[in-house]
Amino acid sequence: MAPISIKTVLISESVDPRCRSILEQHGIRVTERQNMKKDELIAEIKSYDGLVVRSATKVTADVIDAADNLKIIGRAGTGVDNVDVDAATKKGIIVMNTPSGNTISAAELTCALLMSLSRNVPQAVISMKEGHWDRKKFMGSELFGKVLGIVGLGRIGKEVASRMQSFGMRTIGYDPITPPEVSASWGVEQMPLEKLWPQCDYITVHTPLMPSTVGLLNDESFAKCKEGVKVVNCARGGIIDEAALLRALESGQCGGAGLDVFVEEPPRNRALVEHPNVVSCPHLGASTREAQARCGEDIALQMVDMVKGSKLVGAVNAQILVSTFSEDSHQLITLGEVVGAVLQACIGGNKPLRSVQITTHPGDCMKSSTSYLSSSVLVGLLKNQTCCPNLINVLSLAEEAGITVPQQGLGKKEKENSGSLTGQPEPQRGLPVLLELCGSLFRQPVALAGSLLFFKARASPQLLSSVAGLLTTAGVDVESFSAPAGGAGSLWYSAGVSTLLPDLSALKPLVEDAAQLSL
Repeated sequence: MAPISIKTVLISESVDPRCRSILEQHGIRVTERQNMKKDELIAEIKSYDGLVVRSATKVTADVIDAADNLKIIGRAGTGVDNVDVDAATKKGIIVMNTPSGNTISAAELTCALLMSLSRNVPQAVISMKEGHWDRKKFMGSELFGKVLGIVGLGRIGKEVASRMQSFGMRTIGYDPITPPEVSASWGVEQMPLEKLWPQCDYITVHTPLMPSTVGLLNDESFAKCKEGVKVVNCARGGIIDEAALLRALESGQCGGAGLDVFVEEPPRNRALVEHPNVVSCPHLGASTREAQARCGEDIALQMVDMVKGSKLVGAVNAQILVSTFSEDSHQLITLGEVVGAVLQACIGGNKPLRSVQITTHPGDCMKSSTSYLSSSVLVGLLKNQTCCPNLINVLSLAEEAGITVPQQGLGKKEKENSGSLTGQPEPQRGLPVLLELCGSLFRQPVALAGSLLFFKARASPQLLSSVAGLLTTAGVDVESFSAPAGGAGSLWYSAGVSTLLPDLSALKPLVEDAAQLSL
């Protein structure tokens, strides 16, 4: 991937000073403005290339729409539910988080809440401070031999499992992504949720907040659990249905809850916070000095790595870019863009393209390039048709334009609607070349650089001299020429020219179709 220019960054929340220091060491100007209201952020963001937030700043579609220069939004922490990722993607903005920055801190807080629920520690502390000595009132339970269900077996879930196994707990879990053999290697038996709920003495959730996880623990789920099950949520408010949890607490179906997160923060509805069997914290999962230092440092280093073009870590909406950090990928992306531009110039002007299929020849270099090569062709295809296409947003822009991109090797080709273009980076100079255009195989590969004229005509002895004469009359010099290798009917020719023709209609008496572009 060609390095992305980031010259200015706005930090809108309190992050570790190392974040600013690292960015400034690499020539990036940093402004820190905390506690901005939405209107203030909208006014401020216009002039920045990058934005660093934690969880309090809401980067809504309105904010993103106002960000004329924004190229990256960095979330110093896990999760990005305070960022409108879809709006950012549509505008071609990378959204990045620090997936491992607060892993240990969140896992340790989860364990602390599990132990607090087990032994009623917070309630006992309050009672002591009020002058009481109620040993019988705070009878607890051992964790040893109990079953802990872990919903979400990513980094944090894994760390929780490791720690709670040291207490002699049996750990079971569910995750739709982590393979069962992987979680089994660190002592967690995976199973469907329907099988997990009835076995658990304790349940902790560690999933992102998304439509499929909203209300994951609800009335129906609680009804399937053991009576008195205890639950912990240090992930995101809303994964546990708060109304259902309150009903389960009041009925005794749930014996206690440890909550670090809420749907609304701070919660105006205090029913859960004030319930005697609830241990609650004001979203402290990442609130350790170590986690804050790590997240602030990580987000700055990830931005710097991206700016330098060395690697991309933590991007949640731009996985396509991960494979684009090599010289080969730079050449292939350039190739794709110029091939797309040629396709648009020669084919797209006559009839709107509805499907573009990109096929690559087998080879180690091409195995990892198919996705970004397809997207780069679309970038070139749409560059003059829509606003600012790039590898991040081009698939959604193509969809809006009614262009489908079949998977490699799939899809029926309709001859009248499709163009066939192949090319490869020229090995000596790294310049992309065009080998074939719509069935016309060129005798000499066409270097895709400078000003190019393509025209379609039937072969004749006078064709080249007639076209060259017309160009000379118009003050245009022919610098290179490539004819088709042969074939019946009308075929495509290419000429490198000193400048574009003022008016292509001058060629009409000589050719059936013509297109020109500067690359």
